[in-house]
Amino acid sequence: MIKQDSTKKQESTTNQHIQDIYQSLYNHYGDLHWWPADSPYEVMVGAILTQNTVWSNVEMAISNFDGRLSPEYILSISQEQLIDLIRPAGFFNQKSRYLVNVTEWFKQYQFDVEQVKNIPFDSLRKELLKVKGVGKETADSILLYAFGYPTFVIDAYTYRVCERYGVTDSKNYDSVKQLFEEAIEKDVDVYNAYHAMIVMNAKEFCRKKPKCDGCPLYTKCNYASEMYLSEG
Repeated sequence: MIKQDSTKKQESTTNQHIQDIYQSLYNHYGDLHWWPADSPYEVMVGAILTQNTVWSNVEMAISNFDGRLSPEYILSISQEQLIDLIRPAGFFNQKSRYLVNVTEWFKQYQFDVEQVKNIPFDSLRKELLKVKGVGKETADSILLYAFGYPTFVIDAYTYRVCERYGVTDSKNYDSVKQLFEEAIEKDVDVYNAYHAMIVMNAKEFCRKKPKCDGCPLYTKCNYASEMYLSEG
């Protein structure tokens, strides 16, 4: 009984931490209207291209399409042409193949977003995860931002914030995802905003070498507290 009560208390504390992070970030950033893309398909492309690189490189790659970015166009050009277009995003040989793979998957649905949305979430996620080049983070990004399914995206920035804020030091995707989905309401707009704010805060403040001054999470951050004590 004592162990059970202790577990429930820990879960409650974790939930509160996750909710506090959201509120602090939202008070600071507001709604960031993410993902930065002109179409659901561009979200899919961005989710592939952003693997192992920074978003500014993805933006350069997408701009190379000069307004021609579409699934039909991707499938109409050679791999060499595609490689040249996405070169700024790095890992262009494998990413060119991954882009074709995910585009071929989308073709099953006649490139129709509404057809995709008719598929139950669990079935659709399993489908995406079978596409070579689509891992859990990429799949959840596509499902949330391209197709509007309430699934929380976990990335390197999320792990960093969780560890420094004292939520969890786990690097297991599924377990961290579960923590967030149990702590906050299952809502597309909330998940969208939360992940976007984590990314923005990690870029501005919670960097690998953190810039704590001005960070909206500073007053409750374990890492910042430890740094303050060590410097004091």
